[in-house]
Amino acid sequence: MHNFPKTIYAIQHLAFEDLGALEDIFYQKGYRIRYVEAGVDDLRTALQYDGLTIILGGPIGVNDVADYPFLCDEIELLKTRLQARQPTLGICLGAQLMAKALGAEVYAGPTKEIGWSTLMLSETNHSILAPLANTHVLHWHGDTFDLPEHTIHLAASNQYTNQAFQYGKSLGLQFHLEVDAEHLEKWLIGHHTELKQAQINIQQLRQDNQTYALPLMVKAREVILNYMNYLKM
Repeated sequence: MHNFPKTIYAIQHLAFEDLGALEDIFYQKGYRIRYVEAGVDDLRTALQYDGLTIILGGPIGVNDVADYPFLCDEIELLKTRLQARQPTLGICLGAQLMAKALGAEVYAGPTKEIGWSTLMLSETNHSILAPLANTHVLHWHGDTFDLPEHTIHLAASNQYTNQAFQYGKSLGLQFHLEVDAEHLEKWLIGHHTELKQAQINIQQLRQDNQTYALPLMVKAREVILNYMNYLKM
């Protein structure tokens, strides 16, 4: 796949959860970004695409299909996409949707994992996530998933076993790799109700954002460049 398509589709489930710091990396490498809004736009454009499609996070759950019927279509399209081995990067809700499309269970976890911590990376050869060793990443989820069959486990956290998996040229990341240090205040405002319900100390989280977001942006660049190089092989 030497002539890898130069457009990247990104499916959003919430306006301020965008590609963040990853957007500049893609632009610098000559890629164009096309955002598609879940629940509003036709997702077939993004999910039937031969190039890279990224499925971003959001506050709804994979199993909220009664309230958000578009999730049924998204999961079905994703199932077909993954069976066709088209490259897909899922972040948080995106990873949960991928797990569901691959036949795994997605369900509420025992605790909300919101905040920064390091990952325990699996000892796999040439892991795309290797740059994240000893790096704090941002977690922001209440749901979790079983590891789908025929996938490679890539990472765990202290609270959740399944934090990342690989399926061919697709990656599912439960944690947030894309955070942009300058824009995390939007998350603190937009997710106010959830943060209060989960009894998260917002001032502490803001301080942690200022400590850990910039180092993560450096490592996220390495991860994305690793991934894009892998897709071109």
